[in-house]
Amino acid sequence: MQAQPGAAQLLPLELIDKCIGSRIHVIMKTDKEIEGTLTGFDELVNMVLENVIEYEITAEGIKKIHLDQILLNGLNIAILVPGGLPTEQ
Repeated sequence: MQAQPGAAQLLPLELIDKCIGSRIHVIMKTDKEIEGTLTGFDELVNMVLENVIEYEITAEGIKKIHLDQILLNGLNIAILVPGGLPTEQ
């Protein structure tokens, strides 16, 4: 798919850079999803998140784990969703 003439292109790392300081939802290649505040990343998309909630999906249901900080290996990340999860009501 080609960009329209005059449309600004945003590279993937630029989009991630704009998310620093914001909540982000990360879907891993395993049965885990992680939500936290993005504090940094590198060119391999290794990420540091703070105020983290890790969701592990098991046969018994979803297990939540709260962590102060986590370092994610970029090779294990499948999807990044800026903004985090919608608030539960």
